[in-house]
Amino acid sequence: MIEPATLVAHLSDLVGAANVSSGDGIDESDTHDEALSAESARPVAVVRPGSTDDVAAIVVTAVLHGVPLTARGSGTGLSGGCAPTPGGVVVSFERMARILEIDTENQVAVVEPGLTLVELDAQLAPLGLTYPVSPGEPSASLGGNVGTNAGGMRAVKYGVTRHHVLGIEAVLGTGEVITAGGKFVKSTSGYDLTQLVIGSEGTLALVTKILLRLHPRPDHHATLLAPFATMEEIAVAVPRLVSGGLGPVVVEYIDVASMAGITARAGIDLGIPEEVQKQTTAYLVVVLEDHRQDRLDEDTESLAQQLAEEGAVEVYVLPPLAGTQLIEARERAFWASKAAGADDLLDVVVPRASIPDFLTTAATVAEQTSSLVIGCGHAGDGNVHLSVWQADPVVRHAVMHDIISAGIGLGGAVSGEHGIGRTKKPYLAEFEDPAKLALMRRIKASFDPEGILNPGAIFDPDPWTGTGR
Repeated sequence: MIEPATLVAHLSDLVGAANVSSGDGIDESDTHDEALSAESARPVAVVRPGSTDDVAAIVVTAVLHGVPLTARGSGTGLSGGCAPTPGGVVVSFERMARILEIDTENQVAVVEPGLTLVELDAQLAPLGLTYPVSPGEPSASLGGNVGTNAGGMRAVKYGVTRHHVLGIEAVLGTGEVITAGGKFVKSTSGYDLTQLVIGSEGTLALVTKILLRLHPRPDHHATLLAPFATMEEIAVAVPRLVSGGLGPVVVEYIDVASMAGITARAGIDLGIPEEVQKQTTAYLVVVLEDHRQDRLDEDTESLAQQLAEEGAVEVYVLPPLAGTQLIEARERAFWASKAAGADDLLDVVVPRASIPDFLTTAATVAEQTSSLVIGCGHAGDGNVHLSVWQADPVVRHAVMHDIISAGIGLGGAVSGEHGIGRTKKPYLAEFEDPAKLALMRRIKASFDPEGILNPGAIFDPDPWTGTGR
């Protein structure tokens, strides 16, 4: 293994000493992401490339000396996916954060991986365009979104990251640079490497350029809030809302405890009467959008009537400011849970009609283990976000295991959008088909023969080879 000082010197020669941090110069934030249960680790160095050539040179150096590399965008992940490997190097894309092109005719943006969602949106808004994926943290980077196939509340209408990435440029674990996809929406020209890299959490390649599909930006929005007495009623209502022709952009459920927490943290008073609150188990939040106010008004009236017919205790069409505040508060639900001392998070996804059964099991597990498990979720696509309060790590693991097992049993998956990272890989190892995991390892070996790219994420390094293969 190369000496740390020698490695730092080599990296400094590649990108300039000002773009390499080591020792006490490494910022604490570069040692972890926002996962509640992942352990932080101090890398040998943090290197900040400025170009694809820089990234390729860094990878070649890492291969030569057997140094693990971990890609990092904004560090907003929730599964430990960008936690460094001890003795390794963090490749931070903060310098590669440019918009290279906005092609209005083809409605495509070409961006670098360090660009954040809020920075992209600021440039698209004046053009009447939008990138519709909204995972809940506007400071998240596009590279990080690609790494985890980020979703968010608007996935019920627009889908997730993979539905909007048309192409990539990436550096493999060999130092080779590939391009895949382009400014087109369909291709049958061999394997779709773009889609393979999306969601791979930096284990297959370091993405250096992203081609994003854009959409016209709707000007008008309406937010409806519907308290329900039971989750079963919400589960029955949601498929009808989604398939009813109104095209809701957000369909969220929020349990009463989570609603109290997020509104209190945001300083919002929605003015729900006490008698309504007493009848409520969970709230359904639905957002509509349109390019014309008159059509939006008609759809809002139709949706309010439909919610009432589905059994809502009451239906509120929120004033625009209150609607915006509620959605922003929902997007900050993680921070409310973190501030309240949550010990871990789950983002299991199940068929949306199975949400009540899943939540019933989660509540039973919580009661049997004296744990607190509450949350909210994307009711339109079955992605349930649960915060877990259980200080005992052994008991907490059992709680997580049993809740995930319940989701798998209902036809779901371990993670809907946060990724596996390091925090959920024990559960993936237990519940995933061994043949599929073996195939994933072979795919990684093809992209990253020496196993230097984010080893320890998704699955542990192969005990026979000592690499991520």
